[in-house]
Amino acid sequence: MAIEDASILFVFIFFISLFFTFIFCKTKVHCTCKICHAYVTSSWLFEFDNLCDWYTHLLKNSPTKTIHIHVLNNTITSNHQNIEYMLKTRFENYPKGKAFSAILGDFLGRGIFNADGDSWLFQRKMACLELGKRSMKSLAFEVVKEEIDHRLIPLVSLFLQKEHEVFDFQDVFRRFSFDVICKFSFGYDPKCLDESLPMSELAIAFDLASQLSAQRAMTPSPLVWKIKRLFNVGSEKRLKESIKMVNKFAQEVIRQRNKLGSCCNQEDLLSRFMATTKDPNYLRDIVVSFLLAGRDTVASSLTGLFWLLAQQPEVVAAIRAEALMVTQHKALTSFEQLHELHYLQAVVYEGMRLFPPIQFNSKFCQQDDTLPDGTFVKKDTRVTYHSYAMARMDTIWGPDCLVFKPERWLKDGVFYQETPFKYPVFQAGYRMCLGKEMALVEIKSVILSLLQRFDIELARPSLTPRFSPGLTTTFTNGLPLHVSERSGHT
Repeated sequence: MAIEDASILFVFIFFISLFFTFIFCKTKVHCTCKICHAYVTSSWLFEFDNLCDWYTHLLKNSPTKTIHIHVLNNTITSNHQNIEYMLKTRFENYPKGKAFSAILGDFLGRGIFNADGDSWLFQRKMACLELGKRSMKSLAFEVVKEEIDHRLIPLVSLFLQKEHEVFDFQDVFRRFSFDVICKFSFGYDPKCLDESLPMSELAIAFDLASQLSAQRAMTPSPLVWKIKRLFNVGSEKRLKESIKMVNKFAQEVIRQRNKLGSCCNQEDLLSRFMATTKDPNYLRDIVVSFLLAGRDTVASSLTGLFWLLAQQPEVVAAIRAEALMVTQHKALTSFEQLHELHYLQAVVYEGMRLFPPIQFNSKFCQQDDTLPDGTFVKKDTRVTYHSYAMARMDTIWGPDCLVFKPERWLKDGVFYQETPFKYPVFQAGYRMCLGKEMALVEIKSVILSLLQRFDIELARPSLTPRFSPGLTTTFTNGLPLHVSERSGHT
């Protein structure tokens, strides 16, 4: 025991020594400007509930809508012209970059979200080919409908019978989207939304890996987490353990798909990818990427949307009225039918504008450059576009930018989409999200199904959303809602 304690003490002292040596040697890390001081000391917490709200404040007050956090070597912008420049005009100069790949590499590997160059292009072409097929769209609709009809609605109905006071819908949405993405992508059913609400060790491990990977990006220097990883201590030890659990699941899924071979006509997405490659590491990264894209972003979007809808009875009434007009009191039966619900589409886009599932996205500048707003960007600088802050810019959305207003997306009752560079929720340019249509099917189906059967209201309406660290937006206190059966629906 004494030897173990001495070893831990040695590691701690060594880590602290190296850390402060790094701070002393690197001038940029101990920058004393007002913004950097607020970041390092977390003094922004005295005025703002969330880091993203502080960034929004800084960007709103910047003449160019761009700021620089010296201690992070991070240029942050909410200027849509800069975003178009990064994601389209000079796309090749703003890749994910080696620094970003290192931060998320242990978790995401070489998956599409963490790849550049030929590797990214190959995965994107494959994903585009498969996801664009009508059969895959139909499969997505069927999987979502089955999960709603046989698990989501019965679970909420059962909850009402037990007369609980509140129900955490963030937890429900995370379980729902986890079941859906596993069934759609891997042909595997984790049954997280069963009536007993079983805790999935995989889901817990995935959440932790996502959270701890994101925390790496918030440290003033990558040396901090790299030393902790080297000695396998603290958060890096927990990250390693959680990734081990995720890898174990991925390997089992791949093994099961290989075992089936060509004897069965498997429709899941992974089986289609496996027809083109047998590389286990590549397939592992595909599995993790699917989980991140199809589970966390959808659950996050639904959480933000229902937080807004619970406070907007007139919007809920309009959604119901449109659905009655389109479906004639019948259930939705196809992927295409959802496209007729223009107001519902506007509601989804407006909700994701105010609560984007991914609040910001970063690239790394390869060569010295100057952004359209005149900001000079030095080579190897991290450049971040902030979707959450953009939604709160009156220069983009007008003086009512903070208002939840689906009508801003409609022209003569027909859904009209703004340029994605003003609305990079699904990214934009060459990295536009390939799973966009699938996600919209899932989100719209859930909204429609729940609102047709239940009335909802916030359990704590005065509570301001606070966000937990992670790769996607997560409400720290969940989404507690009061739910009641609508008249005429039993």
